[in-house]
Amino acid sequence: MKILLAVDGSAHTKKMLAYLATHETLFAPTHQYTLLTVQPPFPAQVKTALGAQVTRTFHADAAERVLAPAFKFLARHGLNPASSWKLGHPAQAIAKFAQAGQFDMLVMGSHGHGNLGNWVMGSVANQVLAHCAVPLLLVR
Repeated sequence: MKILLAVDGSAHTKKMLAYLATHETLFAPTHQYTLLTVQPPFPAQVKTALGAQVTRTFHADAAERVLAPAFKFLARHGLNPASSWKLGHPAQAIAKFAQAGQFDMLVMGSHGHGNLGNWVMGSVANQVLAHCAVPLLLVR
């Protein structure tokens, strides 16, 4: 089974990983895991002022800070996940990546960063659920 794990470095990501570790049917070396994090882009004026290379390096470093602990957790349990990061709106990027990668399941925490954003736009999890055809397991 191909399983996509959407991570953002929040406490809910940690809960999601802990949940997986306690469910052998989801957490097995026979599955293929991919970690994905999505970085929100800078406004165009900031990107222009800083330059494309500086903003790309910033986003890559920020993504690595999110991915590294999750990768380390899975490696401690004998799993060797692939990892990727995207730049864009989190819900749209997660849904698009899950569908394009033909994943069998997407797993993510039910809440992440951005309480104000959740109030204004709805949660990332809700938006992924609404726009993604891949089965979604939300861990609360």
